[in-house]
Amino acid sequence: MKLSLGFSPCPNDTFIFDALIHKKIDTEGIDFDVFFDDVETLNKKVFKNEPDISKLSFHAFAYAVENYALLDAGSALGHGVGPLLISSDKKLTDKEYINQHKDLTVGIPGEFTTANFLLGLAFPVLKNKKILVFSEIESALLNNSIDLGLIIHENRFTYQDKGLHKIIDLGDYWEKETGLPIPLGGIVINRRIDPKIQSTVGKLIRRSIEFAFENPKSALDFIKSHAQEMNEEVMYKHIDLYVNDYSVSLGAKGREAVDLLFKKASELELIPTINHPVFVKG
Repeated sequence: MKLSLGFSPCPNDTFIFDALIHKKIDTEGIDFDVFFDDVETLNKKVFKNEPDISKLSFHAFAYAVENYALLDAGSALGHGVGPLLISSDKKLTDKEYINQHKDLTVGIPGEFTTANFLLGLAFPVLKNKKILVFSEIESALLNNSIDLGLIIHENRFTYQDKGLHKIIDLGDYWEKETGLPIPLGGIVINRRIDPKIQSTVGKLIRRSIEFAFENPKSALDFIKSHAQEMNEEVMYKHIDLYVNDYSVSLGAKGREAVDLLFKKASELELIPTINHPVFVKG
């Protein structure tokens, strides 16, 4: 059996999936047809019901839950892992100043990213948004084509080197509001796939992550071949931040965090009401 599998070229995803797609573990007769895209492109492919398995932002998942279910392994949740709102202008680090200037332009990595959802919670006044590929946001700040930038992935380790300034860590904002880890993205599987295969895929992803933790340098060449930031130290900082126990298994606390994210978003009418089971059984 061959299943299509989409994930980002970022170090956390290539670290997670290396053992799976390169058959460093037993894949139980399942092969994977792999493609790489930024998170917003992955979101849109899932909206079209195209891939069998895909990385997906939790915000976008609310719009795809009719056709996809969330696997227990592979998610990015944690403490201190949130998207950052940054600027090239130091005066914009004043949150009150931002709230008084509703016309500021914000570069975001996608309309349906969890980062954009969190921005809406923290700064509901900011409506003037410009969608950019996540790797282009720092450059857009530096050439003054945007006022604020919402950064994700490895950019959180590089922005200061470029003279940019942090306004707020939206993950920290969420944690103070809820006391729970911030759910950023997860791995979803199409409901058209047999439930037994869904369960098997989840177990294979968990084994792939466990292999990666046991052999952290095994995936290095694969990670380097796709990483935007080629500095090895930065790549492993990125992995340490986004791949953790919640990636191996959401557990009760991880599931609570996902449920709360959807509950808050639904109450604010940021997402449609969810009428389908969220998680893969088993």
